[in-house]
Amino acid sequence: MSIDPGFLDRLIAAPRLLFPAVSPDGRWVAWLWNSKEEGNGPWIAPTAGDAPPRLLLEPWSGWDCESFSWAPDSLSLIVARRRDGEEQVGLQRVWLDPARPAETLLPDRPGYYVYGAQQHPDGCRLIYAASRDPATGAGGDILHLYEHDMATGAQRVLASPRRSCKLTPKLDPTGHRILYLRNDHHPSGRALWVHDLETGADRELYNPGGPAKAEGVWSPDGSRVAFVAEGPTHKRLGLIDLAFDQLRWLVDTPAIPVEHVRWPRQADGGQDLLVVLESGAARDEAGFLMVSTGAYAPVFRGGDILRPVAPLPDGRWVLERGRATAPTDIVTLAAEAPDQLTAHQLTPLPDGTLPGPAELSPAEPFWWHSVDGLRVQGWLYRARGEARGAVIHVHGGPTAHYDGRFDPVPQALARAGFNVLQPNYRGSTGLGLAFQEAIKDDGWGGREQEDIRTGILALMNAGLARPGRVGITGLSYGGYSAWWAITHVPREVIVASAPICGMTDLVTDYWTTRPDLRPYSEAMMGGTPDELPEKYRERSPIHFVDRIEGRLLIVQGLTDPNVTPEHVEIMRAELDARGIPYETLLFPDEGHGIVKPGNCRGLYERLIAFFSEAFGPSDAEDQGTPATVTVAAGES
Repeated sequence: MSIDPGFLDRLIAAPRLLFPAVSPDGRWVAWLWNSKEEGNGPWIAPTAGDAPPRLLLEPWSGWDCESFSWAPDSLSLIVARRRDGEEQVGLQRVWLDPARPAETLLPDRPGYYVYGAQQHPDGCRLIYAASRDPATGAGGDILHLYEHDMATGAQRVLASPRRSCKLTPKLDPTGHRILYLRNDHHPSGRALWVHDLETGADRELYNPGGPAKAEGVWSPDGSRVAFVAEGPTHKRLGLIDLAFDQLRWLVDTPAIPVEHVRWPRQADGGQDLLVVLESGAARDEAGFLMVSTGAYAPVFRGGDILRPVAPLPDGRWVLERGRATAPTDIVTLAAEAPDQLTAHQLTPLPDGTLPGPAELSPAEPFWWHSVDGLRVQGWLYRARGEARGAVIHVHGGPTAHYDGRFDPVPQALARAGFNVLQPNYRGSTGLGLAFQEAIKDDGWGGREQEDIRTGILALMNAGLARPGRVGITGLSYGGYSAWWAITHVPREVIVASAPICGMTDLVTDYWTTRPDLRPYSEAMMGGTPDELPEKYRERSPIHFVDRIEGRLLIVQGLTDPNVTPEHVEIMRAELDARGIPYETLLFPDEGHGIVKPGNCRGLYERLIAFFSEAFGPSDAEDQGTPATVTVAAGES
């Protein structure tokens, strides 16, 4: 089966919007557009809406923006750029004035990883975390907190945690202190620490204890920290006043499923308003909390997913708007008038270049019960026209979730005639802390894979899938799940698998991935490969290839430093040794994920052809009543 080329052109032309941020003066909003033909960013547009978006990096230069931050004076951005999916970034100062050339602050491919680069208010320094060994200047295993002289390039270590941890720093608006994370006490834990730039003092601000994690943001005047911390049963929202070392809990109830917090700068100088981002039933919603009174009110609720970014002087808000049948965009909207008709779009794309809503499949919530009775949620995209099979599209992380926003992969598959299920298995965010942490009871390759399998059976019982006509794909941990399914699930349940940048051997993954990611593996598995060799072995799909019965397509970006190409090399050797057939789709210019428009086209077309061939042609028997599969007790 093929797909309409015109539709695929329009689908690929719909970029994925990421990380919107309003400038300190409120005049501009910047963001990334993943898969944008001209370049992913940063793009900017005036919040007044009186000019179209424009790209700051040189178009078609081959360089992509990995992340960015606004300079305090709102005249430039500090841009971390990379090429072809590599994750060692160089740093540039890119000016909003197109007449001013970009300035190189850190050379490309410096030999170590850099995170969270921000310019100090004095305009002379950068603050960032880097895996640069202070003694040798080469890449190392530990991320250190650095100060960087923008004129000379000199780097000075400010703080050095005991363990490897992705400690993205946050400089307070006054430039006096840095908020960052450490996991000195537990590989899975995240404690809040504060470094004082004037005195050099470094202290722990709040430790949620053991494997629990916290994340925080500064108040606009830098005197307080609002933070979300994992508790015994739910996440809660706290406030610390640094002048008095006082902690106050603002939200401490599972009735408000706190996920993240933002403390935006208000035009009138007020500092009483917190934006609380909730995540319940795998759908993001927002609320406003008044710090002085503790009063809380839901806002921007409705058919679309609306995430407040920042308020504007005229009372409007800049919001990120998401929905299944249109690309995520940035709009302005008055808080007291959340009618979608009043929204003004700041990120328009050319008319006629995108699929219309009528061409796309809505995301429907789909629920089932797993083998132990746990209720699991996913998003269902129904085939356009008669369904010829079903594809399970598994998210990565696993600490992440599908939220029903625009996603070109299920839209391409649904348009080609497949029902698509995106399962939010245990370990996913968006369904409560207990659900998120449940994956650790078994570790990777445990009951979260049963959540996916029982989701397939639930599709079959609902008449949305048939034995011998179900495939699976996914990126990163989704790729691992695709490997797990083809090596553990019978052919009548999974007949074809297309893992994308997926782990094949968890020991190889631990030792070849970026060092700052190893604590995550330890947290999920309960220890290191040296401590738990049998567990790492039994949860690695490479040791079960003799069970493969269905079709296999291996997809990999060859510059991937996260799930490295070594996973493909060792798996191919194992498959070849056993005479097991497979196909490959390798991208020399992609890293951890396939994002370039031309490569996306190749991937989507190959996935559609692969699953179509694996399911085989329809026949008279297939056109009859869908088969019913009996599920075990506790499933539905």
